[in-house]
Amino acid sequence: MPMSGSSVQIDNMEQKAAETAGRLGFRVEQLPRNIAIIMDGNGRWAQKQALPRYEGHRQGAKTAERIAQYCVDFGIQSLTLYSFSMENWKRPRAEVNGLMHLYAEYLVGIRPSLMKNNVKLIHLGRMAGLPQTVSRALLETMELTRDNTGMTLALALNYSGRAELVDAMRAIAQACQEGRLRPEEIDEKCISQHLYTAAIADPDLLIRTASELRVSNFLLWQISYSEFYVTETLWPDFTKESLERAILAYVHRDRRFGAIDMDPVPPQQGAGTTKS
Repeated sequence: MPMSGSSVQIDNMEQKAAETAGRLGFRVEQLPRNIAIIMDGNGRWAQKQALPRYEGHRQGAKTAERIAQYCVDFGIQSLTLYSFSMENWKRPRAEVNGLMHLYAEYLVGIRPSLMKNNVKLIHLGRMAGLPQTVSRALLETMELTRDNTGMTLALALNYSGRAELVDAMRAIAQACQEGRLRPEEIDEKCISQHLYTAAIADPDLLIRTASELRVSNFLLWQISYSEFYVTETLWPDFTKESLERAILAYVHRDRRFGAIDMDPVPPQQGAGTTKS
C-alpha cells in the first residue's frame, strides 16, 4: 500500500533529524525536536552598525527566515518565534508602525518558502489589536499553509504569556458554564488544550539571544521543563552555526524531569559544546 503524503513527510523529517544527529555526533533521540526562540538584539545590532532601529528589525526578519529554513533542514518538528509582545506596543509609535509594515511584508514574502518546505504557519497571541494589513496577511498565510504536514512555524505576534493563560481560563470557565466541561475534568492536559499552543508540543529548547537572562512573559506554562540556552550573539547575527551550538549545548544537558538517571548514556564523542 502506498504511503500517504503526511507519512512521507514524517519519514522525510525523521531522515533529516537522523542526518543532523549523525553530522553533529549524537543520537537522534537527543535532538530537540521543538525549539522556541526569544529573538533579541535587533536594536543593538542597528546601533552598532550606525543604522536606524528599523533596519535592525528588517535584518532580524531575514535571520528568522534563514533559521526557519535551517530548522526544516535539521528535522525540527516545531519552531516558535517570539516576534512581538503585547508590551511592545509601549515602544515609540514610529518604531511600532515600522514593525507592523514589516510584518505585513514578511507574512506575504515567506509564502513561497513555506509552501516549498511544507511548513504550516500558526499564530500565538491575540489577533484583535493588530492592524488590518497584518491580520489579513497573517490569516491568509495561515489558510494557505493549513494542510501542510511538515514543520510547524509558530509566530508569537501580539503575544503575552499571562494573557494566554487568562484567555485559556476564560474559555475553560465558559465551557463549564455551558455544561460542556465539569470542574473535575480540569487538569494539566485540559489547560494545555486551551492554550494558543494546543497544536504543538512544549519546547524542548528555549534560546534567547543578546545575553538577556529573563523569559519576558513568553510561554510561561509551556517552558516548565524546557532547557534554556542564552547567547551573547545579537539576533541578526544568529547563524546556522549558532543554532548548532545551541543544539549541542542541549544534547549535553541531563534531562531528568525530577527523577534520577541511574544509568546515564553519554553523547557520542564529538558532540562537544562551543562558546557562542
